[in-house]
Amino acid sequence: MFFGREREIKALRADISRAGLDTLAGRKAPRARVLLIAGRPGSGRTALAERLVRDLERGYRDGVLRARLTEPGGAAVPVERVARGLLADLGIAAPAGADEDDVSALLRDTLQGRRALLLLDDAADAEQVDALLPDNPDCLVVAVAHGPLTGIPDVRPCTVGGLDVKAAVELLETYAGSVRITVDPQAAETLTELCAGQPAALVLAGGWLAARPTASVADLAKRLRAVPDDGRPASSRPLARAFRLAYEALPAPGARALRLLALAPLGAADPQTMSALAGCSVSTAASLLDGFVALGFVREAPHGRYEVPGCLMPFLRERLAAEDRPAETQLARARMLERTVRLLQSCRAVTEPEGSPARRRLAGLPRALRFPRREDAADWLDRREAALLACARLAVADGELDTLARRLIAALVRALAAHRGTEAAAPELYGLHGLVLDVAERRGLHRERAAALLNLADLDAATGRTRDALARYRAALDAGRLANDPYATGRAMESVGGAYQELGDWQRAADWYGRALAQRLARDEREDQARLYGRLGAVHTYAGRYGEALRDWRAAAAGYRRLGDVAGHARALSEAARVQEYAGRPDDSLRTCEEAVEWARRAGDVRLHAALRLRLADTLDRLGDPAAARLHRAAAERLLGTGPAGQGPGPAAPPTYEIRSDSRKD
Repeated sequence: MFFGREREIKALRADISRAGLDTLAGRKAPRARVLLIAGRPGSGRTALAERLVRDLERGYRDGVLRARLTEPGGAAVPVERVARGLLADLGIAAPAGADEDDVSALLRDTLQGRRALLLLDDAADAEQVDALLPDNPDCLVVAVAHGPLTGIPDVRPCTVGGLDVKAAVELLETYAGSVRITVDPQAAETLTELCAGQPAALVLAGGWLAARPTASVADLAKRLRAVPDDGRPASSRPLARAFRLAYEALPAPGARALRLLALAPLGAADPQTMSALAGCSVSTAASLLDGFVALGFVREAPHGRYEVPGCLMPFLRERLAAEDRPAETQLARARMLERTVRLLQSCRAVTEPEGSPARRRLAGLPRALRFPRREDAADWLDRREAALLACARLAVADGELDTLARRLIAALVRALAAHRGTEAAAPELYGLHGLVLDVAERRGLHRERAAALLNLADLDAATGRTRDALARYRAALDAGRLANDPYATGRAMESVGGAYQELGDWQRAADWYGRALAQRLARDEREDQARLYGRLGAVHTYAGRYGEALRDWRAAAAGYRRLGDVAGHARALSEAARVQEYAGRPDDSLRTCEEAVEWARRAGDVRLHAALRLRLADTLDRLGDPAAARLHRAAAERLLGTGPAGQGPGPAAPPTYEIRSDSRKD
């Protein structure tokens, strides 16, 4: 609902075309114009911004981007997180772990050449807005803040006060009905004055009237006037009085449920969250939320969700601290976390095959905790992602429920990976692994610390921050040793070697691979031994130490053969043939390559067999036997279905590939 504000909208629209300082100086504006709507929470500043954006959005072909810059608790949202969210709305994935400057620069680059409208709600300060401003005068930014954004040039605030009397009375009518307003218009005007025309206070007053059809407007005004101000500043008294009057009229169970919404992440709740917090059934929770909407305490949001207005959150927190014992609050928070864990486990389980243990466990859960289809679970995960991530952050910050926090993060990581894949979910996983690291360091959990550092380092390495990854791999090695965890230490040593290989430091890479290999040999871990022999062979090849490289590749081939991995054996022989060719032994290379082709044929791997046939053809060309080379190329084409004897290329025919040494992990 939106009432009044014609004067403010007219002023804001006029400000769009107003000449700025750059224009007056004869220069083209370098950045987007900023329209600032300033006002206290509860003044209707966000509603005014939304109405303005709806009026203007047709003129911006690339759409509207929305972001909230302050959390309901009052903490400023990091610019990096805001920029990531805006980029996601544009369909752009920012690299996992990238810092604030890199992500905000990517956002500005993405907005170059676009015509978009940005709504930045509840900005904490000018620096926050400045970091997000597009370097593009074709974009427009509508910012909402408490006061002026000093530091951003050429911005004139449109200060929002109370509604005019006519609009305020119309707002009351939507709740109380026209009859009670008509029979006592003077009392209605008095009531709007007591509420200072603030929409949030008027909504609470209207909800009180709507719940009491026989009460008069004059009676409400009298009650509101009698509410003490509790020593609050004059500007916040109208909303505080309206909240107190409406809150104290609630029955005890409803009041308790309402103040527990202060624990909901981002002030967002659904019947499941309300059910867990209040310890009631989901149907009862849904009825409670609908009742809060009618009374003006909560707003409905899309997809069956509800939101607590940010202006009411401080009052709910005050009531929660004053009326509930800390143990009761902690218990409610624990119930919410446990319910969230179970929902996430159900969200992941629905991706498992029918008849699997996870699906059987899913069938045993209550209906309210089950997702009927994978698509429903993915949709729930997408819609609740921001709240789920906030829930994880709040659980870690609380510090008293670390076991539940770790379970929640683990369940969220698995659900994201199951529905999106680890690569697509990398930015979210990076933040979650960072939270695990915080808990592990606080609790002295060396094994969890090692695992978190390894995961973060892998994501750093995947996005090209190799030196950052190297530092984390070394820290993971220290943590693994403290935990006496052979898997973590071996994995860390191998990863340190991989980082040095990526940096081109062959000597250090070989040294660390050798340390990791010694551990695997001592523990008789044969699959890891074969892989590490191959990595040593690759490093020695890059360094030009062909004798050592050939020895390692042959050791890798022998290891794969003992394991029964025929394809791995063929690949290792292929790399040995490459080393022999580099070492100037073409005849030996030809024999080894022929052996590799035979093993690839036995493995039944068509792509590998074809690739090795092509490798053999190249070797024969260099040895001066083009006829034999043509035969092998024709055989490779037949294997891939691209030659005259094949079945045609077809959509599923895979391309050939070069067998190369690879420094990345399997």
